[in-house]
Amino acid sequence: MTPQAQLAAGIAALGLALPAGAEARLLAYLALLDKWNRVYNLTAVRDAGRMVSHHLLDSLAAVPFFTREQVLDVGSGGGLPGIPLAIVRPELRVTLIDSIAKKTAFLLQAKAELGLANVQVITGRVEDFRPEAGFDVITSRAFSDLKAFVTLTRHLLNPGGCWLAMKGLYPHEEVAGLPSGVRVSADHALAVPGLDVTRHLIVLEPVE
Repeated sequence: MTPQAQLAAGIAALGLALPAGAEARLLAYLALLDKWNRVYNLTAVRDAGRMVSHHLLDSLAAVPFFTREQVLDVGSGGGLPGIPLAIVRPELRVTLIDSIAKKTAFLLQAKAELGLANVQVITGRVEDFRPEAGFDVITSRAFSDLKAFVTLTRHLLNPGGCWLAMKGLYPHEEVAGLPSGVRVSADHALAVPGLDVTRHLIVLEPVE
């Protein structure tokens, strides 16, 4: 199956309705990621078919849970899940932050080549990030454990906001180690087409 066919089948399986041109943009992003990966080692996944399932569809499976406008993708790396999210939900404002300059150089190139006006790229450590306005949703796919994730980003969360942490197996030990003042408000088991592994989207909220 070609990457195009695999992506189309996966989107159908997820039941997602995408804006016009989104599939072509997702494939263009994947081609760009593959090209830069040869030099910058942005991802350990190098096979095109596995990149569709492990990166694009894995990110897209979480899309229905992003319902608020201002999103921060922490430790974005190669732009996952932030860039697929920005492509399929153009109404969202997505900020990608990573401390490694070669990764944010790629993110800036992807923003430019894909014409993503709703994306902002920041180079730096998230604990030092002090924007004028905060975020409704803070997400991460591979940044850290849950305790560090919420602790380092707490100052960036808007009132009424939440964290969405993308995980594999349910992280029982990490949940037990959460700091006081933060609770798990929901756990969504994600079925990712082409992936025979368990994926969870953990929703975390401050306890006021």
